[in-house]
This record gives sequence, C-alpha cells and structure tokens, in this order.
Amino acid sequence: MAAAGSAVGLGNIWGFPTQAASNGGAVFLMVYLLMVFALAYPLLVAELTIGRYGNADPITSLRKVWPQQKALMGLVGLAGMIAVSLILSFYAIVAGWLLGYLLAPICEAAGLVSLAHWLETFGSGRNLVLMLIFMWLTVMVVRSGVADGIEKWSTRLMPVLLLLFVVMVIYILTQDGAWAGLRLYLVPDFSHLSPKLIVSAMGQAFFSLSLGVCTMMVYGSYLSKSANLPKTAAQVALLDTGVAFIAGMLILPAMFVAQHNGVVIYDESGALLASDTLVFSVLPTMFDTMGPVGMIVGILFFVLMIIAALTSSISMLEVPVSCAIEELNLKRHTAVWWIGGFICVISAVIVFNFDALFGRVVTMTTAYAQPIIGMIFALLVGWIWHRDKVLQEIRKGYPAVESSLFWRIWPWYVRIVCPVLMLLVFFVQ
Repeated sequence: MAAAGSAVGLGNIWGFPTQAASNGGAVFLMVYLLMVFALAYPLLVAELTIGRYGNADPITSLRKVWPQQKALMGLVGLAGMIAVSLILSFYAIVAGWLLGYLLAPICEAAGLVSLAHWLETFGSGRNLVLMLIFMWLTVMVVRSGVADGIEKWSTRLMPVLLLLFVVMVIYILTQDGAWAGLRLYLVPDFSHLSPKLIVSAMGQAFFSLSLGVCTMMVYGSYLSKSANLPKTAAQVALLDTGVAFIAGMLILPAMFVAQHNGVVIYDESGALLASDTLVFSVLPTMFDTMGPVGMIVGILFFVLMIIAALTSSISMLEVPVSCAIEELNLKRHTAVWWIGGFICVISAVIVFNFDALFGRVVTMTTAYAQPIIGMIFALLVGWIWHRDKVLQEIRKGYPAVESSLFWRIWPWYVRIVCPVLMLLVFFVQ
C-alpha cells in the first residue's frame, strides 16, 4: 500500500489528465496504457528486485549488484537521488498550490476575503509560504520512520483517496456537459497520434510510477523476502494506472462541465488553455458556478489532491534520507531536517525564478532523467547482474517462478526490448 501510495500522486491526478486533455484524450490514454504495461511494469519489477536484494539504500543496493564497479554504481545511485530531489522541489510547489485552493474557500466563508484572494493568486510570496507548509508536512511523516510514518499514513490515506475519487466521479458525471468530456476521453481520434505524444506518454508513465529515481528501489528494500515481486509490481502498476484512469474520468468531464457553465477552456485554434495549470484554473471556476454545493465539492477535491501529493512526496524524501542514514551514519531525525531543508532551498530558487526554471526542471527530470536512469537499471539487471542471482532473489517470494510465463519473457524483455523501446522513443523526438 505504501509503494502504491508512492506511485499514486499528482502524476495521476494532475499530470495524466492534463496530458490527456492536451494530446487528444483517448489516443493519449491508449499509448499511456501501452507504455505502462510494455515498458514501466518490467522496469518496476527490476527496481523492486534490486532493492530487496540489496536490503539497503539505493547506492549500497546497486553496489551489491555490481560489486566490481562500486564507484560507477555509486554515481548512478547519486544521479537517482539528485533526480528525485529535483522532482520533489517542483512537486512541493505544485502541492502548495493545492493547499492554497483548499484553504481559500474556507477563509472566504470565514470572512477573510483578502487572505482567500492571496491564497488563490499566483505570486512568489504565496508560492514560497505554501511550499514550506507542504514540505513541513512531508518532513513530519518521514521523520517518524517507515512503519510509524510512511507505512501508517499511506495505508490510512490511500483508501480515503479512492473513496473520495469514486464519489467525485459519480457527482461530476451527473452534471450537464460531462458526457462530451467523457467522449473525448474514451473515443479515440488517431489524428492526434505523433512522436511527441509517445514521448509524453512514456515520461508520464515513468513519472507516475516513480521509476528511474530509486523510490521503488527503497521500497523494495523494505519488502519481506516472502513477497511475490512480480505480483507486488503488478498490484502497484494496476492501482496506479486505475487511479490515473479514474482521474481522467473526473478531470476531462469536469472541463466540459466548466465549459457548459461559461468557462473558456480552449483557444480559437482549439488548443487547451493553461494546460500546465489546468486543475488550478478550470476546476475552481467550475466549483464557483455550482453555488453552495460547489464549495463542498471543491474542498473534497483538493483534500483528495493533497492526500495523493503527500503519499508521493514522503516516498521521494525517503530516497535521499535512506542514503544519508546508511552511507553517512546520520540519525533519521537529523537527515530528514537537513535534506528537507536543502530541497526547500532548491524549491525557493525555482519559486523566485519560476518562468525560467519550473518548466525546465519538470522536463529535465521527468522526460529525460527518469527514462535514462531507468534504462541504466534495465541494462544492469539484463546484462550485468547474473541471471541465476536474479532468479534466486525472485524465487524467495515466488518459488514456482522458473516455470512461469513471467520468467520465460521478463529476463530477455528487460535485457533487450526495454532499452530498445526507450532508445526508439528518444530517437523519434
């Protein structure tokens, strides 16, 4: 549940629907699903296997897989740690916006109109304060450790998130205009298919499943030896993809409900307006048009978003924290505050240079760093790590794996197909 909580986050609820709405809806959905199961799932198994085999932080785990190249593996682990820290630096800014939109209607109802306006108005001061509040929440959970912090809160928050999702989707689909959005989401128009769409879908699949940044490797190290790794990976991928699919069923119909209520969502050329901030520009306006019930629906929606953001941010912070604890012998409390503080500094730099840095950091980490590091993990498991050792590790939780269809396909698939697919995707950009 904690690993699923890591995977289920703003990548599903903010990233995926925005990408789908900007790339033709159903066509993007189809390519995304293909990328999840043809590319992301095999690599998810690989990361979990490395993590459980190493039973340590990502740097140590990678060194155990290839002990002859400890320095190189240390650099790969460090690259993953830097990538996940950069992702958390922009993730915390976006999550801060969610806090603002959650608190604004409550402040307005309490008569604090100027504060509500400040919370919803884009600005460096507001972005900085809300980012710091969200990072404080993340630090508080990770400081409590794996069992008492990450695992406890993920297992509590995930069922609440799923329940809120179902209620919201049912409500939105009863509104006028919703079915036009549902048609866009489920009826494909192949004229939108392009190399750029394929690259976007691959980046979204990696970002959504937290691949290529050692997060799943850390969670793999916490798994018991009796855990069935292919099954665990399948459960995480299915839950993650299911949440992304349901998020699309919520956001895209909500766009057209907003349009029916007078909100402009497309420009004259048919391009989506404010695609990067779709959730923050279209949905609050739609909630405003619903009258008194709109405030309740809006609060529920942003509570859901913050839950999803928190279950992912705690897993991202855990990656550098676990490395600091084991590599530098720091106490968890010390490591969490120092690393959390350093990421806050990076976030602050982005906040004060938003136009120049935000989009670049997002693209650099999710479209390039994650797939490239993921490809290195695939090459490591497929070509460097002895196949008998890989089999031995997976067999601990899946004794019959050697005779299974999974083992007939997965080793050569990770060895050849995954790297080739990733190279092809980069080549067609």
